[in-house]
Amino acid sequence: MIPILSRSLRTALVLAAVALVSGCGFHLRQTAALPPGMKKIHLTVAAGGLLERELSRALSNSNAEIVDHASVDAADLTITANTFRTDSLTVSGTARVTEYAVRYHVDFNVRAGDGTVIVPTQSVDMSREFSYDATNTIGTASQTEELQRSLVGDMVQSILFRLEAAGAHPAAAATPAPAPSGT
Repeated sequence: MIPILSRSLRTALVLAAVALVSGCGFHLRQTAALPPGMKKIHLTVAAGGLLERELSRALSNSNAEIVDHASVDAADLTITANTFRTDSLTVSGTARVTEYAVRYHVDFNVRAGDGTVIVPTQSVDMSREFSYDATNTIGTASQTEELQRSLVGDMVQSILFRLEAAGAHPAAAATPAPAPSGT
């Protein structure tokens, strides 16, 4: 009798947990619904690195094909700025820094293969703060690296959200390409 009771109790607890999670608005993260014209994407990233790898992976998961060269049938997602910086926030009475902020700045835009702007240049700034321990300087370097990895993941999600918004509201995001100068 006890195994039946515990099975019923487990089932009730699982159902209660599912009801609570669905009631709070939690949803598993899905792939981004990219705008029309972004089924093939040429990705150009200033300073490449982790952002380029993570963004390529996220775009591929959203059913986009990443191509090596720009072409008429591929959108061009260009990251024009991709920089980290560390700022000191507070200083102790002995003139030692006790808190830092890791700041991440990215500028990007998206153009269709014909030059039409899908997403105009957008700037995204993110930051994380951490305390500095003068007795553990090795830990500070690893903290900074972990914060940078975290910021890159958040930046990829922010870019995907903006691309998805451009897909949902194409008239608001699209602008005509500028006329070539000298004609």
